[in-house]
Amino acid sequence: MPGAVIGWDMSAALALARALGIDTLIAAELLPEIEAVMVHKLNEQTEGSRNG
Repeated sequence: MPGAVIGWDMSAALALARALGIDTLIAAELLPEIEAVMVHKLNEQTEGSRNG
């Protein structure tokens, strides 16, 4: 699907976590779960705005 979100740049996400003082090991464990939900929701929103 054109314009779909397929994932996050995890290097950038981990760099942001590090800059915010978040333990990168914890971030590396949690980010894939968060990413999956966010990608799904963003694509749902995108598809909804195209159809309605």
